[in-house]
Amino acid sequence: MSLCRSWLRYSLLALCFLPAPARAQSYKYFRLGNQKGIQTKAMPGIAMMGGGTDVDEAFRWLCNKGNGGDFLILRARGDDDYNSYVNGLCKANSVATLILPDRTAAVDPAVDDIIRKAEVIFIAGGDQANYIRGWQGTSVEKAINDDIAEGKAIGGTSAGLAVLGEFVYGATGDKPDDKNLASSDVLANPYFERVTLQRDFLKIPLLQNLITDSHFAKRDRMGRSLGFLARLMKDGWSASPKEVAIDEKSVVLVEADGKATVVGSGKGAYFMRPTRMPEVCDKGAALTFREVSVYRVPAGGHFHLNSWRGDGGAEYSLSVQDGKIQGTQAGGSIY
Repeated sequence: MSLCRSWLRYSLLALCFLPAPARAQSYKYFRLGNQKGIQTKAMPGIAMMGGGTDVDEAFRWLCNKGNGGDFLILRARGDDDYNSYVNGLCKANSVATLILPDRTAAVDPAVDDIIRKAEVIFIAGGDQANYIRGWQGTSVEKAINDDIAEGKAIGGTSAGLAVLGEFVYGATGDKPDDKNLASSDVLANPYFERVTLQRDFLKIPLLQNLITDSHFAKRDRMGRSLGFLARLMKDGWSASPKEVAIDEKSVVLVEADGKATVVGSGKGAYFMRPTRMPEVCDKGAALTFREVSVYRVPAGGHFHLNSWRGDGGAEYSLSVQDGKIQGTQAGGSIY
């Protein structure tokens, strides 16, 4: 009997010193080109893409900023289909996709190392709620911000564009089967439960005090963007916020000095800034918000983020009265 007890004690003690089971790797990593990274003199720049069909010129521009280094695509869902596309456009040491589906992946030391060794970071489309929920407050967020601070280039399309500004429509109130947040919902009630605004995810100096939106004219998002700007003011986040809203197939390429060029075949980009506080921005009440300045820049035009002035575009003003938008353009067009 005592022999059995001794054997049991020995067995339990041995179990205490067994190595812990390896944690399952939840990220996925696909790489084309040189499997060994190199260091190049990367140049700063921001490629803000409005979604829809990708614009070759924008990816070539990003690749040039990487100066032959490693180009990294980040996403929370999906696959590595960007790898072959970007690799066909670029002269890069490597093109890789890193898929980070959850916070377990976002705190993996290997992931941190992969991000820090890239010369260009590109955040793919999808659902920005996955980026906010899964990456904010993790080493992934810090590694991206450290890359930006070092002067490396960054870009994003659709949901990837949505998270580039200081202020973000996070879509964290959405359910999996929800349609896109409609302008009509926000104009009727700026505090509609799905209007979930976030801040301080990425720290890109030229995009501070600014919110972005994508698929802009194509999905009629002017109304919701006006609601976002009104909320930022009413909630005390900014006395004078700005917005860069970009249509599908359009891209805003921003140089280190803040000068931006618009490329692509879409309707271009809209640079918006309120000139006064919203008159009515309350829960359950239709928005009233007057004299929001808009400068629309088509392909080939320019805009300077520092001076907030453009050339080659059209300037007009929008006002919202009881949830209805009126514009000063001929014909009353808001786009």
